[in-house]
Amino acid sequence: MSIKKIPLDIKNGLVDMSHGAGGRASYQLIKEIFYKAFDNHFLKQGDDACVIDMGLGELSLNSNYRLVLTTDAHVVSPLFFPGGDIGCLSVNGTINDVAMSGAVPLYLTASFILEEGLQLVNLQKIVNSMADAARKANVHVVAGDTKVVEKGKGDGLFISTTGVGYVDRNVNISGRNAKNGDVVIVSGTLGDHGIAVLSQRESLSFGTQVVSDCAALHTLVTSMLKVAPEGIHVLRDPTRGGVGITLNEIAHQSNVGIVLQEDSLPIQPQVGAACELLGLDPLYVANEGKLIVICDPQVAQIVLRTMRAHPLGLNAQQIGVVVEDSNNFVCMTTKLGGQRMIDWLNAEQLPRIC
Repeated sequence: MSIKKIPLDIKNGLVDMSHGAGGRASYQLIKEIFYKAFDNHFLKQGDDACVIDMGLGELSLNSNYRLVLTTDAHVVSPLFFPGGDIGCLSVNGTINDVAMSGAVPLYLTASFILEEGLQLVNLQKIVNSMADAARKANVHVVAGDTKVVEKGKGDGLFISTTGVGYVDRNVNISGRNAKNGDVVIVSGTLGDHGIAVLSQRESLSFGTQVVSDCAALHTLVTSMLKVAPEGIHVLRDPTRGGVGITLNEIAHQSNVGIVLQEDSLPIQPQVGAACELLGLDPLYVANEGKLIVICDPQVAQIVLRTMRAHPLGLNAQQIGVVVEDSNNFVCMTTKLGGQRMIDWLNAEQLPRIC
């Protein structure tokens, strides 16, 4: 069943947490309210960043490049978690949305909503974390804004960021480009970020600490494009809703189906154990330092080798293939040989994780 057949009750409905989960409710909210209001051909690209046919500063006279623009909001709870914090997450997450167009990130802006009572020492730690992440990625935070709300109305700190970059005119990467026979690859283990945040939030402890994978992925993308500039069709970082929701989005954008192999999914044992204990599916748990590649099968092996040679792709794994399917289903062949639907989520597994 197509999700487009399920109406959004705009007249009587209320926003709930599922509208921020990245699943079915989020898709409906975006399509039926935001897309209808802001309708334009840039927005209809449907990707995490918009590619615009115009120059940027010193690139304005160079017709070989196009502008890439994205924006992101971050409402993580708690603000600090194993492997990162809301600061580095806001920088790396925005850089990654730019990079998923095959672009080189250049500049960021940042908007801060501070809650009255936030400890200044924590604010300083978060801002320093942002600055450190930006330096490591060789991008500059060039503008920003700060607002303060009354105690109890802001949950500590919210950060919104905008990212700007440029992409070679010959690079054409989009969620619309998946083709029958393409190979699906992930750059590493799934669900690390979501479980790291949850463990900190709920004071859970496991045999081995789970650490967020928060990282900027643009250098990994650059290395892949060097070896397969035309064979890479889709790039996407599976954040909210994890790999499961992201692949459903791509299947609908490209009007294809996708078949995964369960025994190929790279999942850390402690993440798998935590998900089993908590009744979660790692396919739907957020990542903040992983990407999905959908590419021509002829370049799949060289792309995979290139990823594994990069520090952020050591555990890269081919996990499935693209197939013809007018229903745009995503399914998985289980370890026992059966078939399981990987459908859109209707409810929130883990709220406030990115």
